[in-house]
Amino acid sequence: MNVFETVKQSVTTRQAAEAHGIRVGRNGMACCPFHNDKTPSMKLDRRYHCFGCGADGDVIDFTAALYGLGKKEAAVQLVSDFGLSYEDRKPPDKRRKPKGKSPEIQFREAQARCFRVLADYLHLLERWKVKYAPNQPDGEWHPRFVEALQKISHVEYLLDTLLSGDTEERAQIITEYGKDVIELEKRLSELAAPDAGGPEKYSKRHAAAPER
Repeated sequence: MNVFETVKQSVTTRQAAEAHGIRVGRNGMACCPFHNDKTPSMKLDRRYHCFGCGADGDVIDFTAALYGLGKKEAAVQLVSDFGLSYEDRKPPDKRRKPKGKSPEIQFREAQARCFRVLADYLHLLERWKVKYAPNQPDGEWHPRFVEALQKISHVEYLLDTLLSGDTEERAQIITEYGKDVIELEKRLSELAAPDAGGPEKYSKRHAAAPER
């Protein structure tokens, strides 16, 4: 089989998406990376289709669109990422050590992770803004309501920059907020636990979110 046949028969679009940091639900739905999708509108299986923007194709089309590659480049990248082999591929030189991921791939994966975590955080803040709003004008403000008011605009700015900023702007965010995003991802996992989210579980140390 050639490289295209090998990839299409070996890797589903869902597997490629998850390998590149896109969170896919049990039902195969995910937020579309090709438009500003705030609720999951893309179906991922062997192929993909977005019910929001209409993006559609196979795993090679998906990877090519995600990273701005040609189809052959995308197919070769998938071969490398998933350790596949195909007939017209040259055997590796055993005298050379296998190369790690290129800086470009590392950057794209870091960008995808930052975007996913910040998008999840934004959705959480939007829910908190409604759920924990004071019942009375002079009522006490819940810490999560305060956090939502303080953070929503800044997180929206970070997401907009990751989505439409130039390479230098996106790289700056990834560099400055990389550690914060890792901590935020841990926090979101804790909050997603069955017993998380109660008022008694809230801690001021958790109120820190990406803010520069």
